Amino acid sequence: METPDNEVFRDSIATVTAEGKRRWVYPKKPSGPLWEKRKLVSYFLLAFLFLSPFIKVNGNQFLMFNVLERRFNIFGMPFWPQDFHLFVISMIIGVIFITLFTVGFGRIFCGWICPQTIFMEMVFRRIEYWIDGDRNKQMKLDRQKWDAEKIKKRVTKWLIFLFISFLISNIFLAYLIGSDKLIRYIIEGPFEHVSTLIPLVIFTGVFYFIFAWFREQVCIIACPYGRLQGVLLDNKSIVVAYDHKRGEAENGRKKWRNNEDRTALGHGDCIDCFQCVHVCPTGIDIRNGTQLECVNCTACIDECDNIMDKVGLPKGLIRYASEEEIEKKEKFRLTARMKGYLAVLTILIGVLLGMLALRNDVEAKILRLPGQRYEYKENNIVSNVFTYSLLNKTINDLENVSMKIRGVEGTIKLVAHDNDQLFIPAENAAEGTLFIELDKKLLKGDKNKLTIDVYSNDKLIETTEVNFLGPRSY
Repeated sequence: METPDNEVFRDSIATVTAEGKRRWVYPKKPSGPLWEKRKLVSYFLLAFLFLSPFIKVNGNQFLMFNVLERRFNIFGMPFWPQDFHLFVISMIIGVIFITLFTVGFGRIFCGWICPQTIFMEMVFRRIEYWIDGDRNKQMKLDRQKWDAEKIKKRVTKWLIFLFISFLISNIFLAYLIGSDKLIRYIIEGPFEHVSTLIPLVIFTGVFYFIFAWFREQVCIIACPYGRLQGVLLDNKSIVVAYDHKRGEAENGRKKWRNNEDRTALGHGDCIDCFQCVHVCPTGIDIRNGTQLECVNCTACIDECDNIMDKVGLPKGLIRYASEEEIEKKEKFRLTARMKGYLAVLTILIGVLLGMLALRNDVEAKILRLPGQRYEYKENNIVSNVFTYSLLNKTINDLENVSMKIRGVEGTIKLVAHDNDQLFIPAENAAEGTLFIELDKKLLKGDKNKLTIDVYSNDKLIETTEVNFLGPRSY
């Protein structure tokens, strides 16, 4: 069966020609109230992105994702490998929140919050407008021969793009290895840390490739979130939508003519000016309905409202709306699916808060040395050997750290420590071997559970349990 003309767009993407070649998108410079709001949101998020690695909360970097050392800081709270379950729950909460938001409000995250869109539209594209000009001038410059003017503009733009890509790579690196280490590497010189310089150069090349050439293809081809949109959206989701009932009416859209009675002729309010297409950063025609490529950036809303203003027609031909609102005039309400996501999200947030409240700043692990049983000593003393690991998650040193058996008279002897006290540096661990010795008469069978309290300067900081082996009772 042959595809109807008005459905051809579903068989291909707007950025690829019929011959399979890349069709470059030259979006018109957007303007309007929503664009101004997007700029404010974007500037705030850009400031947040660039400053977060350098902000400290109680000495901890505000945000850090050190995968190599398995250390993460989220809002100044440090997470260690032992806290990985908390990190996983946090990520699941983030995914469910974005899913819930998408079900309710479409791909608005992509247009307003996604770093790819913000950097592309608010940084690189604006530099392009400044150097190359708006849509028509960019198209003319591309067709122009490589004369002095074109070479100057191209080289200037590419160098600025390269510098910004290098800057983004450094910020990205600050999130991975920590801002303090990054600053130290810069002061010491890049060639003193070649193993870090090489990834930095690679990431600079990747960012340059994305923002100078790949561009909207990231959202259309590479981003998995775009694929999720097709699964998550339904006719109740609020998206950037074209009111086809008003825009097409009975006889479809028609070019604008002054003093023409469009209502009598049965034509809709869409004057087929293509400005919504020209301003779209992914090159789609929003009048074809919700599409995979639409990132809900709202540029078409501003542009259409501007055109409607000029021809004296009501605004809102393209607006935030659901399919049900356009077809049945039904207002937005929480669906059963959204309520389900909301319930799961609430439960997970409650679980995370509970775990955070129970989380200690110091974590103690005392384990029996593999393959070792108890040992008899003189005066009826039974001894077990253990390994210990005391992790200090705080930014403060822990001094005079000692371990005591709760409720039982016994001794704990640290190997290679005369006074049985430890010093644990900030964000570090103390590890070693210890002996626990008890009088045989205190034992109740071959397995005895003991509670070990850990103190720092006589203040209880952690508690753990161990299994103490003794002779079997008959």
